[in-house]
Amino acid sequence: MEIDTIRQRLRALGAKPEHEQRVLRDWLQARPHDQGRRRPQDYLPLALREALPALDAELRGMVQLLSTHPTEDGSARLLVGLHDGQTVESVLLPRDGLCVSSQVGCAVGCQFCMTGRSGLIRQLTSGEIVAQVVLGRQQRMVKKVVFMGMGEPAHNLDNVLEAIQLLGTEGNFGHKNLVFSTVGDPRVFERLPQGVVKPALALSLHTTKPALREQLLPRAPRLTPRELVDLAEQYGRATAYPVQYQWTLLEDINDGDDEIEGIVDLLKGKHAVLNMIPYNTIPDLHFRRPSPERARTMVRLLHQRGVLANLRDSAAQDVDGGCGQLRARASAAAGRTITIHSA
Repeated sequence: MEIDTIRQRLRALGAKPEHEQRVLRDWLQARPHDQGRRRPQDYLPLALREALPALDAELRGMVQLLSTHPTEDGSARLLVGLHDGQTVESVLLPRDGLCVSSQVGCAVGCQFCMTGRSGLIRQLTSGEIVAQVVLGRQQRMVKKVVFMGMGEPAHNLDNVLEAIQLLGTEGNFGHKNLVFSTVGDPRVFERLPQGVVKPALALSLHTTKPALREQLLPRAPRLTPRELVDLAEQYGRATAYPVQYQWTLLEDINDGDDEIEGIVDLLKGKHAVLNMIPYNTIPDLHFRRPSPERARTMVRLLHQRGVLANLRDSAAQDVDGGCGQLRARASAAAGRTITIHSA
């Protein structure tokens, strides 16, 4: 169900803007309609009151929690079921964050990513995206939402932006606490500045070398790392939110001194932070995590050279729950045949 469809149904039931806002806010904040001073019978039109139980059931039915996988760092990876039997993953993060998915599968085909191996199966609706946030809030407090789960948000741009718009207006999220992640689709840099809600931007960089990036991200847009940084810097300066560059650390591939030099050349002086994330190992792929010592050394050297860098761990490493792994195991256990559609 799309958010616009929900709004149309509420209006057809006689909802005025303030009624629509209240119903949506109750849903987004996972709270009962009678919480607070005013009960539904005090302010909602009769037709809407009578239809509300059925509508609430539909909203709850968009997603369901199939399993929870807590980790030692305070994260919890959630396997989320959709109405058609497909599944996606969400991750409850430390410090009140939540990572959500925007697609079932992904068409970018990143060589080190489990999700990319399944191809694109289908888009999530804007309602399904928001419903993951509601589900997360039913588990614990959520103050930040990052669109870094399964899928490439730019390939489902209308639905993702519709979800961001609702979260940033009725969901009680600060705009900088909504983080749009992308491999660098040019449409992102055109559309994000036009929205009322302007999320922070995260850009999956992974290397400073154009040829290597084409190998690692074979179906990403053919923009060089420098072109991507230039576009992202314009957005970061316009919104006053530093761009978050994502760098999955792969042993003997993008963890060398030459990449350190490339990063300094690209990012020194930019309104940016570099998040270095040691690879979450997938058993049947040849990629490996660099040693903790090497990862720490890279961050230290970048700091010394004037680049703000953080060393982040990939959530759920200790439960083999890197993005897409839970879904892959669940699909294998169920013996599903997955149909793959091209982008």
